[in-house]
Amino acid sequence: MKIVIIGDGKVGHKLCAQLSEEDYDIVLIDQNAGKLKKALNRMDIFCITGDGANVEVQKEADVPHADLVIACASTDELNMLSCLLAKRLGAKHTIARVRNPVYYRQIGLLKDDLHLSMAVNPELAVSHEIARVLLFPDTSKVETFVKGRVELVEFGIRPDSRLKDLSLAEIYRRFQIRILVCAVRRGKEVFIPNGDTILREGDRIHIAATHRELENFFNALGKRTGKVRNVLICGGGGVSYYLAHQLQHSRMHVKIIEKDYARCEKLTELLPEATIIHGDATDHDLLIEEGIESADALIALTGMDEENIIMALFAKTQNVPKIVAKVNEDSRAQMVEGLGIDSIVSAKSVTADAILSYVRARRKSIKSANVETLYRLVEGKVEALEFLIRQECEYTDIPLKDLPIKPEYLIACIGRKGSIVIPGGDDCIQVGDSVVIVTTERGTEDLREMFRR
Repeated sequence: MKIVIIGDGKVGHKLCAQLSEEDYDIVLIDQNAGKLKKALNRMDIFCITGDGANVEVQKEADVPHADLVIACASTDELNMLSCLLAKRLGAKHTIARVRNPVYYRQIGLLKDDLHLSMAVNPELAVSHEIARVLLFPDTSKVETFVKGRVELVEFGIRPDSRLKDLSLAEIYRRFQIRILVCAVRRGKEVFIPNGDTILREGDRIHIAATHRELENFFNALGKRTGKVRNVLICGGGGVSYYLAHQLQHSRMHVKIIEKDYARCEKLTELLPEATIIHGDATDHDLLIEEGIESADALIALTGMDEENIIMALFAKTQNVPKIVAKVNEDSRAQMVEGLGIDSIVSAKSVTADAILSYVRARRKSIKSANVETLYRLVEGKVEALEFLIRQECEYTDIPLKDLPIKPEYLIACIGRKGSIVIPGGDDCIQVGDSVVIVTTERGTEDLREMFRR
């Protein structure tokens, strides 16, 4: 499958790294020859220096024969124009990153005219991720599947946890709640558990269940759920705007601290019910003055990773119950997690996952199931994928206990006609099902890959 990526920024570079690992034929276009040279030294890709919106440059990249063109350059206008030209030249599919809220609100009208297969708004996607985490404050990450009906949450086993030193079989018997522990990270080890797996202090587990069952589970553990009311957001960029808009619909009180006065005025117009403060959120005295000690959550969303890390660590010293920091650099994200700030979000990772899911779903091959949704967990060591079963095949209508499933794979749940099945050995996969699997194998594109031959 031939893919042309326009723009060697954070998203473009991450996409190149992930897709080149999976043996896609990648061509990268960027105007910065120095950046392309570094990319060429690290990845098995072909690079072209030039403007992605230039027809001649696109022809040089063989866009007319491309299966997919992904435009993630610095401006929305360049991305949309690049996709329009690519489609006119003969590219089969195009994806544009569109950040401007005005453009994105009209993307439904623009997609047909621009011949876009998909548009991705990184800031909106990240705001959705943060909003989901705030619904379950004791989790560090929440992903959704089966059109939002299933949630996959990351949860740490603390010293006082009622789950510590229990096997999964015992947990299921004791709580009688329909959840499934899908993956466990223990130190640097990541594995798919079974019923005999005993949870230890410090483990980070991924649990799949419906929203209601998760609420029941956390209530049974004595954990708070849905209690975030006062949210302090540091930084007034695009993510902050989208997030505040969502949180206000959930009746949360939102306060935003932004140091650019003109942006403060704009936010006041866009978010009349939010409290907008003009000031530097890295000023500890200002945070104290604005009531950080009474905040249920602090969300650090400035454009600087370092600033977000500092604010998150200060919030930890002030005993803020829930802390979320936007950290785009992967190495910094790992460092921050080691410091106890476990809810880290990254616009480039969210965007790359959304695009990668689309790429896998469109890869040319005859399949009985298509990838509908994909998330990478635990620093990319685990993948959670949703497949739509389109036709009968060798694994449909057979009890799961009779299928030769590899130990690196686990069927987390099945969506069927509006209901959710947490599967047992007697359950079967049927045509029309949405099947969510969790695996430590990279690059799974067909459900057949999870079965021994």
